[in-house]
Amino acid sequence: MRSDTDGLGPEDGISAASGHAGFLPQISLPFETPGKPVAIAEMADLFGVTHRTLHFYEEKGLLAARRSGTMRVYGAADIRRMAVINACREIGIPVAVIQELMEELAAATSQAEADDIFQSALARRKRELTADISNIHRQMQQIETLLSGEEEAPGTSRPAPPSLTDMEKRCLALMAEGYSAPRIARALNLEFETLREMEDGIIEKLQATNRYQAVAKALLLGIVQN
Repeated sequence: MRSDTDGLGPEDGISAASGHAGFLPQISLPFETPGKPVAIAEMADLFGVTHRTLHFYEEKGLLAARRSGTMRVYGAADIRRMAVINACREIGIPVAVIQELMEELAAATSQAEADDIFQSALARRKRELTADISNIHRQMQQIETLLSGEEEAPGTSRPAPPSLTDMEKRCLALMAEGYSAPRIARALNLEFETLREMEDGIIEKLQATNRYQAVAKALLLGIVQN
């Protein structure tokens, strides 16, 4: 099977519809790049996203579909571009940061430079996640201290876990296993936007500020197992 990054050049690195030239980092795809342009429905299926997500990326200037008659279509270069966008989103890089990254990549003069730019972005994200993990551990320790104090105080008891539906519990268990939002949506056979709404609901019920803190609290409350 041909590698999806073979033969990348300036004309392939950035979508022809965007009018930019440049290179893209080499991202492995779990599928072979289609030999002809694909419609928006197929593009969404390839990456496990919704039509709305693709429209959103177009509004933000990250993608630019072309027209084939009345159909919106994406070529091989668009698919490679989406692979970079999707990889960034799955590790939690904000859209605004991805926009800046794509501008840097558009100015790259070689494949090596594009790869270096992407590696730097990944390194920054890793440092951010490391800081988040440190904060989560600190918050977990604070929660354990508070819970222990409540257990020891006369007439008090540990707060009851929030009421979650079976689907929310399944979603939370997958979150605890480190599944990305698109993977959870596929595993639960849900639309991506529906999954996002469910995650937001779980975070709110657990009185957390993000999915990582929600998982930490769920572990402490025994809702999910280590």
